[in-house]
Amino acid sequence: MIQIGFKTDQGKTRSVNEDALFVMPKQNVYIVADGVGGHNAGELASRTAVKEIADYIEDNPIGKSADAHQIKNYFNICLNKVNASIVAYSKAGHENKGMATTTVILHLSGKKANIINVGDSRAYMIRAGQISQITEDHTVVNQLLKEGSITRQEADGHPMNNMITRALGGEEKVKPDFYQVDTQKNDVFLLCTDGLYNEVTETLMMEIIMTSTTMHEACNKLIAKANEQSGKDNITTVCVRI
Repeated sequence: MIQIGFKTDQGKTRSVNEDALFVMPKQNVYIVADGVGGHNAGELASRTAVKEIADYIEDNPIGKSADAHQIKNYFNICLNKVNASIVAYSKAGHENKGMATTTVILHLSGKKANIINVGDSRAYMIRAGQISQITEDHTVVNQLLKEGSITRQEADGHPMNNMITRALGGEEKVKPDFYQVDTQKNDVFLLCTDGLYNEVTETLMMEIIMTSTTMHEACNKLIAKANEQSGKDNITTVCVRI
């Protein structure tokens, strides 16, 4: 029996919550987004993303026998349709200019977990007392790390830390990353925005989840801890236990 928890929070300093989430237990799909843009554009971008992703999945059911290649292609089509909508919103009015959003999606099918991401919202997996980051951040800092231009120590607190290199709405076409992992009983998948992982260490995230009675309790505690640290950003978590 899959256990699910989810929560989003404005944090302690932001005037609006530009994060969004959507859970689709019937389809085994879970979505998190983190919007960017002036005025309310980030909020519109993230909410547009999660709603249109969910609508696409509702209208175009994922075949239960679909293989990794088919699922990758499915979400590539889905996210490019959503990307086109956000680009159109951005062009329609000055107040929405520059709007964009990250997204990270978990899709469970049989004993496989499919993870799709654009931007720097993350997916983690907790298994047998170990936590691992599945997704790769699409950020300037991560690119510099991969190139060896900066060290891990220099990456922490880097002035370009919040600059993303890929987002829904950022360009006319979007290229999502796709990951597939085999699942085991008691695996926990955590989807979250940077408002969580910039405040709470991976070790502490794992400890909170593993010592929580339910996934809802885990999400509440994760957000409380991020707010306790500073709460300087919006915070969103989705926890799914296999």
